[in-house]
Amino acid sequence: MAMRPIFSALMRNKAGLALIVVQVAITLAVICNSLFIVLERSTRVGRPSGMDETGTFTIDSLGFAADYDVRDTIHADLARLRALPGVIDATSTNTTPLTNGGWSTGVTTEPGRGVDSSGVQPAAMYFMDEHGLDAFGVRLVEGRAFQAGDVREFNQNTRIQSSVAILTQALADVLFPDGGAVGRQIYGIANDNQPVTVIGIVERLQVPWVGWTDVEQSVLVPAIQIDGNFSRYLVRAEPGQRDALMPQVEKALQDGHSGRLVRRMRSIEEARTRVYRQDHAMMSILGGTMVAMLVITGLGIVGLTSFWVTRRMKQIGTRRALGALRGDIRSYFQTENALMIGFGILLGALLTYGFNAWLMQNFNTARLPWPYLPMGALAMAVLGQLAVLGPASRAASVTPALATRTA
Repeated sequence: MAMRPIFSALMRNKAGLALIVVQVAITLAVICNSLFIVLERSTRVGRPSGMDETGTFTIDSLGFAADYDVRDTIHADLARLRALPGVIDATSTNTTPLTNGGWSTGVTTEPGRGVDSSGVQPAAMYFMDEHGLDAFGVRLVEGRAFQAGDVREFNQNTRIQSSVAILTQALADVLFPDGGAVGRQIYGIANDNQPVTVIGIVERLQVPWVGWTDVEQSVLVPAIQIDGNFSRYLVRAEPGQRDALMPQVEKALQDGHSGRLVRRMRSIEEARTRVYRQDHAMMSILGGTMVAMLVITGLGIVGLTSFWVTRRMKQIGTRRALGALRGDIRSYFQTENALMIGFGILLGALLTYGFNAWLMQNFNTARLPWPYLPMGALAMAVLGQLAVLGPASRAASVTPALATRTA
């Protein structure tokens, strides 16, 4: 089919052509960048924390009575919690993944290096006792778990005195790329000069902050924080027992000491829902925007092509009278549509990367990977052909007699 007549016809309808080209370009730019953000957020939301999320929950205790002794209360509470039917284990801890709050430090393999020094790796710090690994539900892949003799107590006036620690696999790989982390020493737990021996490696334990780049770099420390009459417990229930166990745990703590507040009981699943609430909202909004723009663009193509078919009734009938087949007429409009979409894709490619550069500068998003543009262009081409199919088929059904009456 000769392209020159089709191109000439498009040039005689510059307003309609410009409308579709701009609409396709904007849709392509929005679709590519929105899809990239949605998939990126979906990956972020779906990252495993490394712990038993379905069976665990936390609960806080805050003493206010004059006779409240936080040390004695913590030990009594843990004994009481571990004795409850349906409890796999429980531990005192400072935080859990998916909370956006906790402790961090800089870990290195050399003494005397500050947090800002090169070679120092950022890591989240999780405090727990010898029951911590079972309570969190993490998987120990190398070395041993904590023992009762490893656990130390500390407060705001004393340094952490722990001499051993467990690393996540991600942190161990960065600190000791040659392997063999177990048995070697790290610094930065208690202070920059006190060595701490690595006794084990767990497969994964995500840091509390979901926005961290090094999201799996954590260090587990055998320590109990005795400070300010506050304590937080992590309880792990038998499969399917968590929801029934939660009110029992709350009651057990309330009965254990009347001079305190028991509050903020929350499952780790609920914590995940809360911390990623904005991400889910963004994905829904962007998903709806993509669908809306595709529908609007498709309807725009249908409307404009239908208008052109109506205006060209006599021309179509004349071509049919001169021997043009239905397929020739349909092919004409499909080719015309392909040219319009092609112009839109060319302009859209510039808009896509321009929009991505703006997002990178203002919202710290990542660079758009190149496959998104050809995939988006293919989607727009398919959309265009589907949208023009109805008007093109209607044009192909025009008879010479109908065209004569319409003239």
